[in-house]
Amino acid sequence: MSELFDLAGKTALVTGATHGLGMAMAMGLGKAGARLVINGASSQTKLDAAVAAYRDAGLQADGLLFDVTDEAQVNDAIARIESDFAPIDVLVNNAGIIKRIPLLEMPLADWQQVINTDLTSVFLVSKAVVPGMIQRGGGKVINICSMMSELGRNSVGAYAAAKGGLKMLTRNMATEWAKHNVQVNGIGPGYFATSQTEPIRVDGHPFNDFIISRTPAGRWGDPEDLQGAAVFLASRASDFVSGQVLYVDGGILATIGKPANE
Repeated sequence: MSELFDLAGKTALVTGATHGLGMAMAMGLGKAGARLVINGASSQTKLDAAVAAYRDAGLQADGLLFDVTDEAQVNDAIARIESDFAPIDVLVNNAGIIKRIPLLEMPLADWQQVINTDLTSVFLVSKAVVPGMIQRGGGKVINICSMMSELGRNSVGAYAAAKGGLKMLTRNMATEWAKHNVQVNGIGPGYFATSQTEPIRVDGHPFNDFIISRTPAGRWGDPEDLQGAAVFLASRASDFVSGQVLYVDGGILATIGKPANE
């Protein structure tokens, strides 16, 4: 059975994998044997530090700085990866941002930045990568969705709109490309313990208490909790799985919640 999950000889491009959940998922793919190419957009120094971290973990990794919302940069980067490194067998569309601004107060520029980064970039990068997968007889695309692909929450309307759109884009990609042996699926993370959530993950903080009580597992997710899902969707084990979003959320979406006194 282990052969079904073996990624040896595969090359995975993971966007936005210089830190956080993207790095955790890329680490999981690397540990399963994949050669990693990671993307960053903001800083060559940060990208180089991330590549060094992957290599220090004993993984084969390279990095490339490009803006996933810029079609020309995307096309140039994918051509360079496939010529200088290796053909891309697994694409993880992870790059994303969030702006917590109520809709009535959100400037159009902020709305467009979120939509472009979280949704349009997936279209652009996939459009550049998937023709090569089709030519070679197959591949895997994993889009990082969110619980906001299903639920709303105050002040994250643009993010939720993008992630809801990404869920449907995932299904449409799967519909169009399944005949070419390209499986397209999503991962929907719940609430995870990262550097971004550290300030609110303290006992007594209202949001921490809310997440602990709202999550049936009774805890925040560890970034490594995403590695199994990523490896499954990147491997032969998921060859007849397409158009699905696998929520890794400790059970939040399975329940209406529980009374405060339980």
